[in-house]
Order: sequence, then structure tokens, then C-alpha cells
Amino acid sequence: MIKYICMVDIKLKGGRVDMKYNFDEIVDRRNTDSIKWGNLKQTFGEEDLLPMWVADMDFKAPTEVIEAFKERVQHGVFGYTWIQDSFYDAIINWVKRRFNWDIKKEWILFIPGVIPGLSIGVRELTNEGEKVLIQPPVYPPFYEVINNNNRVINKNPLKHNGKKFVMDYEDLEKKIDEETKLMILCNPHNPVGRAWTKEELEILGHICVKNDLTIVCDEIHSDFILKGYKHTPLATISKELEQRTITLMAPSKTFNIPGLATAFAIIPNPDLRNKYQKAIKALRIDNITIFGALGLETAYNKGEEWLEELLKYIEYNVDFAIDYIHKNIPEVEVDRPEGTYLLWLNFKKLNKTSDEIYKALIEVGKVALNDGRQYGEEGDGFFRLNVGCPKATLEEGLKRIEKAIKSL
Repeated sequence: MIKYICMVDIKLKGGRVDMKYNFDEIVDRRNTDSIKWGNLKQTFGEEDLLPMWVADMDFKAPTEVIEAFKERVQHGVFGYTWIQDSFYDAIINWVKRRFNWDIKKEWILFIPGVIPGLSIGVRELTNEGEKVLIQPPVYPPFYEVINNNNRVINKNPLKHNGKKFVMDYEDLEKKIDEETKLMILCNPHNPVGRAWTKEELEILGHICVKNDLTIVCDEIHSDFILKGYKHTPLATISKELEQRTITLMAPSKTFNIPGLATAFAIIPNPDLRNKYQKAIKALRIDNITIFGALGLETAYNKGEEWLEELLKYIEYNVDFAIDYIHKNIPEVEVDRPEGTYLLWLNFKKLNKTSDEIYKALIEVGKVALNDGRQYGEEGDGFFRLNVGCPKATLEEGLKRIEKAIKSL
């Protein structure tokens, strides 16, 4: 357990930036029912590991959210909640401010999480035995929601052009056949960290429209965009794409409140929306919890200053990690991400198997990363590192990775 705090001197143009929020604070998350910190033995076979895996940051939620929760707890009654206009307004205003996208109240449907939202999309927009396109290496639940609903995975792997991962449009067109009805897009992409450009999405969108594909777009990391890049919601590319896209978003990753199980789908097309809403109502998941509602509204209305400071801190962590890797573990390759707080580490130059690397990380380095093979066979030789943590934790984790690699 790390017990020290290292105050980060973040340097930007203009000098040091004083922060209102303390992202250097180390919060002890053990014995808090945390999957990331408390489920290590079951997941990795060891307990004494530094967890830098699941996309769950180690920062406290915004002070404004915590204070709102405290006030509600003091009230002492936690009954059923009805969805108020203010919840919709918070989302509409946030999406307009962050992405310049004008959405309407009737387009918004509340869901308990993006993964359930993906599953509903697969169930309602395809039939058993039909194919769903994904772009591996990609977030493991993409595979699960397809397999668990008895659909067929149709893979359009990303390719690396020597600088970054890009979409393989030629392969995509070849993969689309009469049985392919749906595509699940990850934007920004988890785990490779691409924030797809407008131009890339235009090409993708043209292919989808030409082949009459519907798209369910996971945009849960859309608020985590690094300097020099921007997030473009797929549905904003064209009217045609707007009418065939279901966009899934949530405050959960952005404000580190995933345990509140609150997300939403934005569906402009009334026919798609009616199908989706019918499934939500059939499952009786068309409501929102009292703290989920409070967290969403407070975060979107009062958490923007916290997020802007967090993004500067994440940017610093990304630069620090990449610089450390280049200097101390040059055998490991890594692209600078454009979005998310995740680094996709390439260990292939070691000429070791993923099993050998995994064993060294766990047994020698005592550090837990996500094994790239969870993201598909295309992830073999890669591991995912979460830098959404205090700088002291990140530095300790990098030292452990270095120790593991040097033991091979």
C-alpha cells in the first residue's frame, strides 16, 4: 500500500498551475468492496498487487457531488425517484457545451449502464444468428453482449500505420454481408486511445449508410480528450448517421462515479427509440436511482471545473508515463493516446509470450494490468495500463513494471 503523497508540479505554457482539487491525495480503497482493489486474489491469483487495471480512477469524485450526497444522506429517506426535467436539462446542456451537439429531451432514455445499453441494442436491432461488427482489440464486453445474445461476432480489426491505430476501411467493406445488420463503435476507442477524427468518422459513416447498418456507439470516454484533439459524436456527422445511430454516454467515467449505475442513450430516430424504449420497459429498468440522479445532475451542472483540472492532471500522467517508459523500458512501445486515461502497452519486442509477461508482472513486479488478450486475439502481446491515479501511485506502478520486464 502506498502511504505517501507527491504533490505534482504541473507545467504548462505560462508556468505552474495551481489546482483547486487535490488529485495527488492517495485514498485507501482496500476493504471498500472495490473490484479494482478488493478483487485481486480472484482475478489475478495474488493479493499483494498494485492495481492499475480496470478503468476506474483512484480520485475522489468532485467535492460538489460529495457535498450533495452528504446533504441527501442527512435527509435520511431514500425512496423511489421520478425522472425530472432537470435531469434531462443537465444532459442537454452538457452535451451542447462539450460537443456542440443540440439534442432534444425526447431523444434521451435512461439506462443502468453502457454495457446493458449495448446489450439492449444488440437484442433489439438484430436477430439470433445475425452478425455484429466490432473493431478489435476492443473493450471485452463488446464480445460478451454479442455472444450472450446468440449473435455472431464479425471482426474488422484496427491496423497500426507505424504511428497510431487506424480503421481498415477496405477490410470493413469486405466483412459486411447480408447477415451483418449492426456495428458497435468505440469512440474514443478503448483500449488504443484513439479519438476518431471527423474525417475518419465520415468515411466510416458513408460505408455504414451505403450498407444500411445501424450503429450503437459507446462514447463513455468522450469527456476524456487530451489537448490538441476533440471528440466528435458519430451522430453529428450527417443527418443520415443521426437517424441510424444510438449514442451511449454516462457521467460515470468522467466523474469517477461508476458505482451509481447511471447512463443514458441518445436516439434521434423515433423508430429506433421506440424499439429501444420498449425493451427498457419490458425489463423494468426505465428508472433512475436517487443517488444516480443526484450524481448525474450535480456533476454535469457543477463538475466542469473539476473535470478541466482533472484533464490537466491526466495529461501530465500520460506524459510522465510515456517519458518513463521511453527512458527506462525502451523495449515497451506505446502510442500517446488522444483520449481516455488508458495506455496500450506493446510488449512484442521482448519476444516473450503473453503468459511469460503476465507471470513476471504478477509475481515479480506485483502489479496488475489488463491482459491484452481480453480484448481479442489482436491484443496478444499488449497490456493496458490505467493512469487515472495519483502521480505517486503511477510512478510506483511504472517502477514495478520495469522490475518485471528486467527480470525476463
